[in-house]
Amino acid sequence: MTAVALRPSAWRRMLRHRLAWASLAFLSVMLMLALAAPLIAELRGVDPTQTDLFRRFEGPSAQHWLGTDDLGRDLFQRLLDGGRVSLLVGISGAVLSAILGAFIGVVAGYLGGRFDAFLMRLTDGVISLPLLPLLIVLAAVDPRKLGIPADVAQSEMFSLYRIVVIVALTGWTTVARLVRAETLSLKARDFTRAAVALGARPQRIMFRHILPNTAGTLVVATTMSVGTLILFESTLSFLGLGIQPPAASWGNMLTGAQELLQEAPVLALWPGLLIFLTVIAFNFLGDGLQDALDPRSERR
Repeated sequence: MTAVALRPSAWRRMLRHRLAWASLAFLSVMLMLALAAPLIAELRGVDPTQTDLFRRFEGPSAQHWLGTDDLGRDLFQRLLDGGRVSLLVGISGAVLSAILGAFIGVVAGYLGGRFDAFLMRLTDGVISLPLLPLLIVLAAVDPRKLGIPADVAQSEMFSLYRIVVIVALTGWTTVARLVRAETLSLKARDFTRAAVALGARPQRIMFRHILPNTAGTLVVATTMSVGTLILFESTLSFLGLGIQPPAASWGNMLTGAQELLQEAPVLALWPGLLIFLTVIAFNFLGDGLQDALDPRSERR
């Protein structure tokens, strides 16, 4: 018995959630454009990293669809590049958080006793920490002091991976609690007792019988956490602790635009608007999935 697939009644509930479908369409378009950003730049003949101080603050044109920034770079192309980074951080961080949280939750819920007490105290401890200061402290650690070579530590890919790991390490607690709660319920079900009676090992029961039945919870929690993690990345980049220029992310685009609000407010408008719409879309999509996967929705 699993809860991986949506039943017909769940599909009907999902189809009624128009905001969720609109959000899914918006996010699909954003993701495709972000992934295709290098190809789009090549087809347009635009280099988003190339500066041209003679073309600063140009308005929209056939060559620069949304105009240029304070260094003469193409704003539309930088938004696509920034979207690729922000979406990658949000989605990758959410998936890693879900994996870590699901592992901790199912182990705590099924084994119980000292394992449950220790893991839940660990979860409570992470939750009790002020999140933004914790993110700032983790992001401010100099990787070179951890033995990482300077050329690696200063690379764009390392900066990206570091932010993904940081947001994942601070975002797993909600998933852990949700999966633990479901595990406590599922381990009392007949199929779990049958597996125990047949001599199945605890690892097999946890990861082959119980964990697949938490798929609905994991999908909803992961979807709704993507928007939060995009905000975390944007905040860190805005504070200068995230993705570093010349690489673009929506957060560091806002950082570069904060001193130009009077001269060129559009430089802050576009990345701020995309962050807002993307976070809202992930939340609406998560709400739709939650309604679809929650049997109580039929009685509303």
